[in-house]
Order: sequence, then structure tokens, then C-alpha cells
Amino acid sequence: MNQRISHIALVVDDYDEAIEFYTKKLFFTLIEDTVLSETKRWVLIAPPGSKDCCLLLAQAATEEQKSRVGNQTGGRVFLFLYTDNFDRDYQNLLEQKITIVRQPVVETWGKVVVFADLYGNLWDLIEPPSTA
Repeated sequence: MNQRISHIALVVDDYDEAIEFYTKKLFFTLIEDTVLSETKRWVLIAPPGSKDCCLLLAQAATEEQKSRVGNQTGGRVFLFLYTDNFDRDYQNLLEQKITIVRQPVVETWGKVVVFADLYGNLWDLIEPPSTA
């Protein structure tokens, strides 16, 4: 058996606003931006060097979906971004004025900081010990 997760849907308020944040502030790559209808697009982004899993930016279309923007997991860390250089990427978060929710710490599983994206979704930025 061979399976993998290809995309994770991230509910956003606005496609262009989300693309701008992820590509300009976190330096993600815009993989695809295809118009599907007047109100729907297929927008894939991924961190630099990512080979398998992408984020599918899904613009909220209903009131229920809009209520989930920024809080898809009830306030828990939602996404985990691994890096080969924690200090470089943490400094970028500070320079881009991205909200730091929990200051950096060193755990047995690596260096980690919790930050919030433009909508308030919580992310862990992690450098595993093998690269720290």
C-alpha cells in the first residue's frame, strides 16, 4: 500500500490576501492559482523545498466557513513548519512583524516557536535536533 497526504485545506478570508501573506512574508511558493468559477479558485502554496504536501487555500463561501477562518482547530497549533535554519526563519518572523504566540524554546524534539498567520491560525516553526 502506498498513500500520502497531498493537500491540506486552509480556510481563508480572501485568496489574494492569503497568497500575499504566505508568498511575501513566509516565502512560500505559489504552485497553482486556477480560476474554477466566479467565486472559486484552486490555489496551492508550499514552503520552499516542500516535495509532497501543499496547502490548498480555500476561500470561505458560507457563514459557517467564515466562522472557521483563523480557528480551524479550536485554538490548537494547526500546522507544523519544519526548517533547516531556525534562527534565520525566526528572525524573518520578527522582521515581517508576524505575531509570536509563544517564545522560542529548545525541546528534546528540537527548537520551536509558535506563531500566528494573518488570520490567527497557530503554527509551530520547528528545527529538529538533527539540524539544530
